[in-house]
Amino acid sequence: MLKTRIITALILAPIAIGGIFFLPPLGFALFTGAIITVGAWEWANMSGIEGQGGRVAYAAVIAALLWGLLNTSALTVLWLSVVWWFICFLLVRGYPSGSDRWGSLPVRAIMGLFVLVPAWVGLNHLRMGSFQFGDITNNLWVILYVFCVVWVADIGAYFSGRAFGKAKLAPRVSPGKSWAGVWGGLLAVGVFAVIVSTLASASVVETLLLVVASLLTGLVSVLGDLLESMLKRFRGIKDSSQLLPGHGGIMDRIDSLTAAIPIFALIITQLGWLTAGHW
Repeated sequence: MLKTRIITALILAPIAIGGIFFLPPLGFALFTGAIITVGAWEWANMSGIEGQGGRVAYAAVIAALLWGLLNTSALTVLWLSVVWWFICFLLVRGYPSGSDRWGSLPVRAIMGLFVLVPAWVGLNHLRMGSFQFGDITNNLWVILYVFCVVWVADIGAYFSGRAFGKAKLAPRVSPGKSWAGVWGGLLAVGVFAVIVSTLASASVVETLLLVVASLLTGLVSVLGDLLESMLKRFRGIKDSSQLLPGHGGIMDRIDSLTAAIPIFALIITQLGWLTAGHW
C-alpha cells in the first residue's frame, strides 16, 4: 500500500506543480475545473447517484456552472461560502441527528455545489488577482501558501493526535480525529505563518494578520475534512472513489482544500492584500 501511494504521489506531484505554476490564467481555470469536475463525479456517488450516467450528468452540470461563472465577480460566491461552512459546522456537530433533513439524494447533490464551486472560484480569484504581502507580489505563491497551510495543519494534527489524542473531536463522524490534533495542527500553522512572514519581510501588523488568517483557514480546513467524512459515513463508503491508487479519490485529497481556499481568498481580499484581476 505504501509503495502504491508513493508511486501515485510521484506521478501526480509534477502534474499539479505544472498546472499551478506554468499554465496561463485560462489554462489554469480549465485545469482546476477538470479536477473539480472529477470531484463532482465522485460527489455524485456520495450523494447516492450510483449509475455512471447520472454521475457523469452531475459532473457535467458542475462543469457548465463553472464555465458560466468564469467572468463573474468572485466575492459574492466567497461570502456565500462563509455562510455555507457555518451551516456545515452545525450539520457536523449534530450528526447523526438532523440527517433526515439533508440525507435525501437531491439535498446531498445540492450540497456538492456549495462545496465544489466556491473552491474553484476562490482558487481562480487567487490566480487572477494582484497580490501584495511584504516583499511578495507573485500571486502564484499565495496559491502554494494556502495549500501548505492545509498540509501543515494535517501534519501537525497527525503527530499531536498520535501523541496526545485522547479527547475525540467528532467521534460519530471521524473517530480518528482528536482535539489534540486540532490544536497541534493550528500551532504548526501559526509557526508556519510566522516563518513565511519573516521570509517576506512583512511588518509586525502584517505578520499578526497572516497568523490569524492562517489559523482561521486551518480551522475551517478541518471542517472540510469532517463534512466529507460525514457524507461517506452516511453513504456507507470508505473512499470517494478508487481513482488514485493508494489514495482513494480526488475528493479524499482535496476535501480540506475545498473549505480552506474560498475562506482564505476572502480574508486576504478583505485585508487588501489581493485585488480582483481580469481575464
